[in-house]
Amino acid sequence: MSNKSETAGDSAPISGMDDMIALFEGGEKPRESWRIGTEHEKFVFRLKDHRAPSYEEAGGIRDLLMAFTRHGWEPVEEGGKVIAMKGPDGSLSLEPAGQFELSGAPLETLHQTCEETGRHRQQCLEIGAELGLGFLGLGFHPTAARADLPVMPKGRYAIMLRHMPRVGSLGLDMMLRTCTVQTNLDYAGEADMVRKFRVSLALQPLATALFANSPFTEGRPNGFLSFRSHIWTDTDPARTGMLPFVFDEGFGYERYANYALDVPMYFVYRDGRYIDAAGQSFRDFLEGRLPALPGERPTIGDWKDHLSTAFPEVRMKSYLEMRGADSGPQSRICALPALWVGLLYDQVSLDAAWDLVKGWSIEGQQQMRDEVPRLALGAAAPDGRLLRALAKEVLAIAGDGLDRRARQNGIGDSESGFLSPLHEIAESGLTLADRHLEAFHGRWGGKIDPIWDEALF
Repeated sequence: MSNKSETAGDSAPISGMDDMIALFEGGEKPRESWRIGTEHEKFVFRLKDHRAPSYEEAGGIRDLLMAFTRHGWEPVEEGGKVIAMKGPDGSLSLEPAGQFELSGAPLETLHQTCEETGRHRQQCLEIGAELGLGFLGLGFHPTAARADLPVMPKGRYAIMLRHMPRVGSLGLDMMLRTCTVQTNLDYAGEADMVRKFRVSLALQPLATALFANSPFTEGRPNGFLSFRSHIWTDTDPARTGMLPFVFDEGFGYERYANYALDVPMYFVYRDGRYIDAAGQSFRDFLEGRLPALPGERPTIGDWKDHLSTAFPEVRMKSYLEMRGADSGPQSRICALPALWVGLLYDQVSLDAAWDLVKGWSIEGQQQMRDEVPRLALGAAAPDGRLLRALAKEVLAIAGDGLDRRARQNGIGDSESGFLSPLHEIAESGLTLADRHLEAFHGRWGGKIDPIWDEALF
């Protein structure tokens, strides 16, 4: 989830739809300026007892954040408390229960992305060893109940924690017990955005299947391979899901803006604090009729904040966000942007991927999305194939796209090498979740304790 940040123009008032669409138009970039942004989260735990540390305790989350100052990171405060860090590799931030996130810088190549992730991992290991902390790469917390977890001192989280139980039964689990990996990519213009949005949305369940890594709840198998993905089906239907209108004729910036306008609000940020507007309407805000701020009208900054509170499988701001993957170890974090860059940043691959999915029905896409949390690669695509077979074809398209990009590192390696973990999954049919379950029922002897060593970030 995003930290609050302000940029030039955020205070400008919104006069109408054109101003809201201008945010999307402002993201348009020529191909040579396209960049890759990768965000990933992991669970922080005490090495001695596997407990999630609180914010204030000695050696806890605040101390973890501040320790990064030695590596050039600078604190970001809210209400007098450090809640994030800004630095050379983007930003470090906290999810509601202290899940630790790197929102990486916009980078030109996947080699740079993986180097960035590697630097972050080494910094985490160094600081973690001093503080007695470890970092776990899973999509759902393997042992903790909701009540076991701390809450971080961020104003927007307090509002969301109050609101979530009103609109779904699993929203608190989403906030407190999940971790994800996300890829953020650019578009050249509206038509390019539309094609990329449609391809990435249709194939998002395949990404969820390939990265499935959340099979345990409170120490036992939960019946899912990606329980994190299942959680989104009962978090808040007004702001989640597959967005079938993306495939309608005429879809573009304005249609997405209208979708976002119909997403209920969470908050308005004023004078350094979050004002609770949960369930209220941004359309009313445009008319000066927001109950939380009667008589006031929104700014561009308010619109940016509001866009960050929609949680569909693919989200648009001034770039596209692919949001379907469970968290995992470093190699899988590098593999996610490799998949999407290979499919979306090469025109031949983008066209080939569109040819794969353009005949899929909305109903078929939704059924695939519904099956994937339990079955992963055993779910069926809308064309009737199992996702394991589809994955091989999609990975081949992505690999060819990365090879055509021809962005080698210093020793001549192509970016396509970052897809290797996904090729192994597609060939074997076994996700990380499958392998963890196999170990649980086999060499772990039905005990969850080995997960703290075997699923490290």
